[in-house]
Amino acid sequence: MLEAVGLAPAEETVYRLLVTLLTASADEIAEQSGLTAAEVERVLTVLTKKGLVSATDRAPRSFAATPPDVALLPRLQKQSDALDHARLAVTDLLETYRRTRRRRDPDQLIEVITGAEALRQHLRRIQDDTRHEMLWFCKAQYVAMPSGSNEAEYDALARGVRYRVLYERAFFDDSGAVANVVRGMRAGETARAVPHLPLRLAIADRSIAICPLVPGGPSGSTEEPTTALVRGSSLLEALVALFERYWEDAVPLHVSESGTVSGTDGSSGSHELSATDRQLLSLLVAGVADKAIASQMGLSRRTVQRRVQSMMALAGATTRMQLAWQAAQRNWMC
Repeated sequence: MLEAVGLAPAEETVYRLLVTLLTASADEIAEQSGLTAAEVERVLTVLTKKGLVSATDRAPRSFAATPPDVALLPRLQKQSDALDHARLAVTDLLETYRRTRRRRDPDQLIEVITGAEALRQHLRRIQDDTRHEMLWFCKAQYVAMPSGSNEAEYDALARGVRYRVLYERAFFDDSGAVANVVRGMRAGETARAVPHLPLRLAIADRSIAICPLVPGGPSGSTEEPTTALVRGSSLLEALVALFERYWEDAVPLHVSESGTVSGTDGSSGSHELSATDRQLLSLLVAGVADKAIASQMGLSRRTVQRRVQSMMALAGATTRMQLAWQAAQRNWMC
């Protein structure tokens, strides 16, 4: 049983015996283990070198076992770490193998999936294998996976996978859709909305995507959906770019403490900002420094910075440059 930590059967026998007896001489060990005296001497020498036993001051010369938590647990952890590293190495080798095959065999680039059940299985497996990020276009109605039934998402979120999900406005008309979005966002999903999405799409780790080849099968229709599984290629890069382009224009969704969601219409107008914020934003985009804005508008510098941060959060921007771009897209300075 202890072969995993590097003990041969005879070594395990002697070590277990010493754990039970606390101390014993070579002759006592030979008598109780069924090993010959020569075998016991050899085993004790090996175990001593491994740090699992040590000689005592007792006469005749005896040996004691090193406590298992000191002797074995570090070895077990080392083996576990080595196994994890090996697993990652095998995964990387497998991905290299697949990339090589895809370059030589076009059939490896795109796999056609027919039927709702096959699509569900692929979506679950892909999410189970995702390490870093899922990108998702969610259109109204469903083809294979009803809203709220994607439990693989919550498992992935729990292990640290990032989910960025784009919903089209009509999605929120589906029964239970808002509650399911709230659940996802509270679990860690980052969500935005747009008026319309061009297709259904899921992308895992920017290395594999699923998207429909032909329309079909919404809301459990008897029509079988036909879907493409797209692996590393220029087509996959184009699908990632499509997602990012829609993501930039989308409106961030916010969940209140009461469970309501704002931003579901997928559009933002200038009326979302007060006249003061629009004036501040115009000065900011013109390159006026915070101190000068504060002086010109009769505000404190801290108030200016707080209002800028609030607008950045509303626009889903992480930098002031992104805020300026979003402001232009949303006509906030008109």
